[in-house]
Amino acid sequence: MLLLVALLVSIGAGFWFLGDTVKRQFLGGSDPVTVAQASLEGLREQNRLSTFAARYVAVVTSKQSRLGLTAEKTLIMPGSVRYEVDMSKLRQEDLDWDAEAKRLRITLPAVEVVGPAVDLDTLREYGNGGILMRVTDVESALDAANRKAGQAELVRQAREATPMKLAKDATRRAVAQSFAMPLKAAGIDATVEVRFADEARGPSERWDVSRRPEEVIANKW
Repeated sequence: MLLLVALLVSIGAGFWFLGDTVKRQFLGGSDPVTVAQASLEGLREQNRLSTFAARYVAVVTSKQSRLGLTAEKTLIMPGSVRYEVDMSKLRQEDLDWDAEAKRLRITLPAVEVVGPAVDLDTLREYGNGGILMRVTDVESALDAANRKAGQAELVRQAREATPMKLAKDATRRAVAQSFAMPLKAAGIDATVEVRFADEARGPSERWDVSRRPEEVIANKW
């Protein structure tokens, strides 16, 4: 049962992969392929990119009958998940520079759901059938079943279409900016489009890089 979906965008402030060495590369040349390759290497070194997190609540109930008696327990389990992309999987062929259109297309690995991280302090349990739970091991069996079902329910909620779309959109924007800023800093007027490997011809995020290089650098540094 889906009770709550609180979506928390956690896009990091600033572009963490732009170190001094990479910055000099961007400012020192105007070849878009070289600039894109430097951005690619910077992202790959970060290993995993997480730009989105969400919190959910699972409500599950388990029931058992023995000795002519019935016991049941309901568990309310809050938990959170992160949506990540394994940037180490990015390959050179995932970048496609269209010189005529001045457009860089990037294909990212699929978004992965990481978790859930269960908030143990806020777990709540309700039950009935105390007699059966006192004379048998039914309660421990019910608890185990509820915890397993609760975690599965949190993951199910996390993989629904709406949060997955929001996670993809947040990642698209972050990655598009990560390539667009150094391109503009190198004096290259271009657009950046980002899509995911599991999207046949899915939506892409186009990032406008029409600002002047000094504006980009001032905002970053």
